Amino acid sequence: MPDRTTAPDVVIIGAGIIGLATAWELARRGVAVTVVERGTPGQAATWAAGGMLAPLAEARRPGPLLELSLAALERYAAFAEAVRDASGIDVEYTGGGKLVVAISEAEEAKLREQCEWQRASGFAVELMDGDEARRREPALSLAVRAALFLPLDCQVENRRLAQALWLATARAGVEFRLGVGAAGVRTSSAADAGRRGRGARRSPRARVLGVVLADGELIAAERVIVAAGSWSGQLDGLPRDLPVEPVRGQMLAVETIPPVLRRVVLTPGCYLIPRAGRVIVGATMERVGFRSYPTPAGVHSLLDAAVQAVPALAQAPLLEVWAGLRPGTPDDLPILGPDPAADGLFYATGHFRNGVLLAPVTADILADLVTGETPELELAAFGPERFDEGAA
Repeated sequence: MPDRTTAPDVVIIGAGIIGLATAWELARRGVAVTVVERGTPGQAATWAAGGMLAPLAEARRPGPLLELSLAALERYAAFAEAVRDASGIDVEYTGGGKLVVAISEAEEAKLREQCEWQRASGFAVELMDGDEARRREPALSLAVRAALFLPLDCQVENRRLAQALWLATARAGVEFRLGVGAAGVRTSSAADAGRRGRGARRSPRARVLGVVLADGELIAAERVIVAAGSWSGQLDGLPRDLPVEPVRGQMLAVETIPPVLRRVVLTPGCYLIPRAGRVIVGATMERVGFRSYPTPAGVHSLLDAAVQAVPALAQAPLLEVWAGLRPGTPDDLPILGPDPAADGLFYATGHFRNGVLLAPVTADILADLVTGETPELELAAFGPERFDEGAA
C-alpha cells in the first residue's frame, strides 16, 4: 500500500469506471494515487450503463477499436476475479454470447455484411434465419428475418462493478477527494505566464504541476490523468481543446415475463439484457448537451423497439427509467495516452459506449505509461493530437 503521508504521485480526475480501474491498477503497482470526484464514484455513466462486453457487436469494421476491445475482453475474466477477491463483491461476469437480429430487408443485408467481415477476420460468428433465431429465443417476434450469433460477447453487472472497484481502490490505499470537482490542470507554463484557460496553447513544452479544485485548492502532482468522462473537455488549463461531448443514453427496465430471454439480444433500435429477473432496455444516443434526465420520447422509442422484437414485453411491468451521459468523440474512438504538449499529462477519456468493456485495458495502458513501461498495444489511433488542426 502506498505511503499516504506524502503528496500523491498521480492525481486522477474522475471516478467513473475508467478512473477507478486506473487508480486501482496504479495502486497495485505501488503508486500513490489521489482521485478527485465531484460526486459519488461510479454514479454517472458507469451506473447508467448496461454492462455489455461486446467487442464484435460494437465494431463496425476491423481496426484499432476492435483490437483494443478484444484486448480488454481477454483481460476481463481475470479482472473480474481480482476485483471480487479485493472487494468481496461478485461483479457477475458471465458469457453466453449475443444475438443480433434484423427485422427489415436492409437490416438483414447489413447483418450479412457484418457476418462476412467478421468471419473473414477469423471470428466464429453464426448467421441464421428467423426460424432458427426463434428456436433459440422463443420470445422473438415473427418479424425477425435473420440473426447473427456472437459467441464472444459477455456481460457484467456494472453497478456492482463500480461499487466493487471503489471498495478495492480504497483498500489499496487510494485517496479520494469527493464533493469538490476539478476546475482544471495547472502546468508550469501556465503558472509562469499567469495564464489559465481552456484550449490555450503552451510554448515551450509545459510540465504538469497538479490539479486545481473548484474551491481553488491545488493538489500538487507531477502526473495527472484526465478521466472525467463527458466533462473532460470542460477542464481549464489543458494544452489543447479536447473534443469530448456528452451523448445521452436513456434506459429502462421491465420485469421478466414468459417467454424468458436466454441471452442478450441486440435489435435495430435497442438492446435487451436479461438480468436478475429484469430485462434492461437501452439505449438512446442523443447529443443534447449535459441534460441527463430521461424523457417520454426517449422511453417511448425504446419501448417501441423492444416490443417490435419481443412482443411479450408490451405487458411487462415497467420497473425503472434512467439516463446517463457517455463521453463521445468525433471519431468514436477513446482518447488514450500522453499529451505531447505537457509532460506528465495523460488522457483516459472519450470511451463512449465502451467504458465498462475498455476499463481493464485502459487501466493497464495508463499504468504502463505512468510507470515508464511501454504498453503492449499501439496507441497512435487514440492519441489526443489526432484532433489537432492539420493532423493526418
